[in-house]
Amino acid sequence: MLSSGICNTHPDLSRQRVLHRLGIFCGLAAALWLAGAEAPTKLVTVAVSPVVISFMMVFGAFVSRWSLPALVRGTGDTFRDVQNVPHLVLWGVMAGCLWAVGNTLTIFAVREIGLSLAFPLWNSNSLIGILWGTLLFKELHGAGWLRKLGVIGGAVVIFTGAILISAASTSQSGQGSAAHGIAAALGAGLMFGSMYIPYRKAYITGMNPLTFLTFFTFGEMATMTVIAVLFSGGARPFWHELVANRSILFWPLLGGFMWVVGDLFQNYAAKYVGISRGIPLSNTNQLWGLLLGLLVFRELHGLSANIYAEVIGGSVLMALGALAISTSSVSEREYASFLRASEREIELYRIDPEYVKARSEGLDVNAGEVRRTGGDWLLIATATLIFAGLGALAQPPHMEMQTGWLAVFAAALLAVLVAGALALWRVTKFT
Repeated sequence: MLSSGICNTHPDLSRQRVLHRLGIFCGLAAALWLAGAEAPTKLVTVAVSPVVISFMMVFGAFVSRWSLPALVRGTGDTFRDVQNVPHLVLWGVMAGCLWAVGNTLTIFAVREIGLSLAFPLWNSNSLIGILWGTLLFKELHGAGWLRKLGVIGGAVVIFTGAILISAASTSQSGQGSAAHGIAAALGAGLMFGSMYIPYRKAYITGMNPLTFLTFFTFGEMATMTVIAVLFSGGARPFWHELVANRSILFWPLLGGFMWVVGDLFQNYAAKYVGISRGIPLSNTNQLWGLLLGLLVFRELHGLSANIYAEVIGGSVLMALGALAISTSSVSEREYASFLRASEREIELYRIDPEYVKARSEGLDVNAGEVRRTGGDWLLIATATLIFAGLGALAQPPHMEMQTGWLAVFAAALLAVLVAGALALWRVTKFT
């Protein structure tokens, strides 16, 4: 059988513990960057179409998802990866389609109920991720009752926090807009949660997140373009809308770049600790989103103490639930269940078991072959010119922002990026 290579090899448990700690750190890093990526959606409060904001975020993600892999390991490594698991290209495109729909829903949610209120609601994707991880990939099979209690109890606490946030949302907004905002945020959570099915299929066979997200971007870009054209009444009206708003297009483009960085961290977390743990951990971005909304944009300024209590209490509850899930470590029996899930994929798609084993342990199977070509540098230069060109046209949005807190947040983003990049390089060489 093809799976005999992975079955008969005793797993390096010390290596797994190192990767587990790395996955936990990546989940926390993802939380900060994913929160920062949503800040440009605040532009919907200055009469900019949510479709324009979402399209430019996706376009920024599209540019970044090709240029960053070219910079980190070279696109040659991406195509060598695909040769081992070509079926995952389709799954990556499918995940991108789900993300584009979910991202558009988040824009409408922010417009109706605000960033600090919408954020925790679409983070219900962690519940969906736990469900799919357990049912489809047997992530908790073989875990002890304390570990299962941590995951299930954490999910209940997250749900309770979401109810508190929903109550606060209804209190802050008018009944009609609040209902629409809540529905949009929960719909986004469903899309984002289901998106993790292709993620996990990719990572139980060891695919590099840099490779998976490269093809992911075709699905998100194609879907978002169709949505934008349909909502705008045609390609020409949509183009005119982009031109009319050219002075602010840089900001959501930057948000797309930030989302890609956060998404890469999230994917490394999903790879090394699973979606039922990695996704709730990255969903602590709700606290960063809450702080961003409160401190930088002063979203809840002047509201009653009860609303403050509901929003902050609900967010803390959801974060505690995510913490309980993420600290439920993987046992040897559960890791054995993970290996059986890998065997299933190996047999179904006839994948080389040695490739799966090496990549699942974060080892570089293409050592000595990673290099950047002229095409890679052309991709990097093109991406730089796109960002620089729109940046030259950019004007600061006309909204109240606390620049001191914004500077603190930016410094934290940079520090986490440097620390995360160094950790990933030392342990896995970004595999």
